[in-house]
Amino acid sequence: MLTFPEIALDFFHKLFSFDMEHPLLFTQFYFWAFFAIVFAAFSLIKNKVLLRNAFLFFVSLFFYYKTSGLFVIILIFTVLYNFIAGKWLYTRKKDWSRNAILALSVIVNLLTLCYFKYAYFITDVVNNLFGAQFRVFDVFSWIGNEITGTNRFNVDAILLPVGISFFTFQAISYIMDVYRKRIEPVRNILDFGFYISFFPQLVAGPIVRANEFIPQLHKKYFLGRKQFGIAVFWILNGLIKKIVLSDYIAVNFVDRVFENPLLYSGFENLTALFGYSLQVYADFSGYTDIAIGVAMLMGFYLPKNFNSPYKARNPGEFWKRWHISLSKWLQDYLYIPLGGNRNATFGTYACIFSIAAIGTILSGSLWVAVIVVLTSLIVALVAVSKPEKRRSITTNLNAMNTMLLGGLWHGASWNFMIWGGLNGIGMIIYKFWKDWNVYVRTLVVFLATAALGALCYYDPQPVFNLFFVWFSIMFFGAFVRMLYQLFGGKKPVQWLNDAWAVMTTFIFITFTRLFFRSGSNLDPAEANETAWNTAKNMVNQIGGKWNLNTIPDIVYNYRFVFALIVFGMVIHWLPENFKRRYRIWFASMPIPLMVLAVVLVVFVIYQFITADLQSFIYFQF
Repeated sequence: MLTFPEIALDFFHKLFSFDMEHPLLFTQFYFWAFFAIVFAAFSLIKNKVLLRNAFLFFVSLFFYYKTSGLFVIILIFTVLYNFIAGKWLYTRKKDWSRNAILALSVIVNLLTLCYFKYAYFITDVVNNLFGAQFRVFDVFSWIGNEITGTNRFNVDAILLPVGISFFTFQAISYIMDVYRKRIEPVRNILDFGFYISFFPQLVAGPIVRANEFIPQLHKKYFLGRKQFGIAVFWILNGLIKKIVLSDYIAVNFVDRVFENPLLYSGFENLTALFGYSLQVYADFSGYTDIAIGVAMLMGFYLPKNFNSPYKARNPGEFWKRWHISLSKWLQDYLYIPLGGNRNATFGTYACIFSIAAIGTILSGSLWVAVIVVLTSLIVALVAVSKPEKRRSITTNLNAMNTMLLGGLWHGASWNFMIWGGLNGIGMIIYKFWKDWNVYVRTLVVFLATAALGALCYYDPQPVFNLFFVWFSIMFFGAFVRMLYQLFGGKKPVQWLNDAWAVMTTFIFITFTRLFFRSGSNLDPAEANETAWNTAKNMVNQIGGKWNLNTIPDIVYNYRFVFALIVFGMVIHWLPENFKRRYRIWFASMPIPLMVLAVVLVVFVIYQFITADLQSFIYFQF
């Protein structure tokens, strides 16, 4: 039997050690015990601003250590370097000096990110280009082995620090805002460290902009009765999304299908794809809801990161509703510097050429090379022959660059580039689509549908079948709209028009997710090949022959999963005013009634907890 000192020693060992198999997650009891202790200490010093910020900075470092182990050193380096760079940048008066410091700071931040996140990707590109056999080598593990005199760290694999993309982008936004003189540099390194590492949003966002959050560093603590209720609501809402919707759907259906699509029917593959759309939304927005609620309890306000994205009526609107903090970051620090909707820059052509070359090399396909070259020639000829179209072309090139690089931000694999490219293509096509009248739309879609129908007849392939079905749906909508206008309809029935737009956008976004999900949760060393095979197998299953007689049995066997998917989408599509009313109603409850509601919700959530808690999807980004 263990003695009390042994029990205490074991407790403190577990408390201050990092367990790679069980990182600290919002969905664990240990996190809420951790937060209860933090909040109790915080309440004693909440109005002593410097002490409060210093305390939360060190708490955040400890939280990151419990999430990522020794990678906390990378976070500390990011804090130290960007704090010094911001001060250095602000004191310089000459433009060349300021530009040099900005360029150096961006390069240092991006090199840190690229080393950990894109080492395998860059190695694949170099090996494919030069026929080499390079392998990744973890310099930091080698240094650790040299210091300790052991072989404790594996030098043959580079692990990705949790949330490195988020805090790196946050650091870059700070440097850029100091450079543009939107803000003054933070004077105290403890305040700056707190801004970069604030634990609720540290590992999966939202990406907090310096000019939005830094002013909050110096405000006195305030938490009103209604704010408290709203904070509790967001925490419960996030836990329900994560555990009841996302984890249950993933563990009991979606993950099984994606792990081996060939074992499942076309109908199961299709419904798993739509189930994943809900899963990834519930997972990521659930994390954000919890982060917003936890931060609000401590008197800090994080930006809204989701706005019912599956209510979007076109791909461009979707990206104004999904991961809003990343979309705005890409717009301000990538799209606009590239030239935005004004003109093309050297960066525009450098980006599109580099990405096209990388994609062609990784694909290893002559057809991809031919398509890239022909597309480039057509775009160049149109730009030269029709100067009035040049601005539109450069705007679309900048938008495509932004989406391709946004895809690459999510992961270093060919599938993420395809996913980003498909979103970019969808946004560009919609720009043309909205300018066409109903007759042109109907004709164009009819011709595309007829061409695909011919392909399906003479060369039946699953991918042609999928495109044929998609264009048939689009043709049906355009044809009905044309008939309505021909028979005297002057204005479209707005609710029906919106519903059709939302449905088609949701279907499009869901099918792009085929490539997103296939590239997720993979060892970077084998991500490209495995992800591509998964996507290809799912397309073959969905676009192949279906046995309709098995569908009733499938629906019955997965009835609880399908019921949850339908329930989640219905809640998602509820009017925003209705959702706002029940948030306020919850926040205004008497405290005893609120406590009872919390207990009931936690009890329901507990029933859905799986044996092995699932990490948040965006931890890997």
